[in-house]
Amino acid sequence: MATSDWQPVLVLLVLIVAAVVLLHALSVALRAVREPVHTGPFSGGLEPQEHPLSRFHVRWYPVTMVFLAFDMEMLFMYPWTKVVSAVGTSAVVEMFLFLGILLAGVAYAWREGAFRWS
Repeated sequence: MATSDWQPVLVLLVLIVAAVVLLHALSVALRAVREPVHTGPFSGGLEPQEHPLSRFHVRWYPVTMVFLAFDMEMLFMYPWTKVVSAVGTSAVVEMFLFLGILLAGVAYAWREGAFRWS
């Protein structure tokens, strides 16, 4: 390959580097000096009771896992609705098997008390 074959690539590379340097210089030149934001009333107009990055209570984690299970179910069911007519009975059997496994998981979570708040 000759040098002339690489000339457009080198020109593009120089333009990209120049644009990045120009944007960085522009951002440094136009940077605003900001004061730190002090915590004030938020949504309901009341002072916050806890830090915004505080941990969630442990009782929310089983609920989250059950939600993710149902969310994955929906992720599987949307494409299934498109192919069920083409695939036929085996697709219906597959979906009922999948829903049965999911229902068994919900029954286990219920038995273990994942849905109790106390």
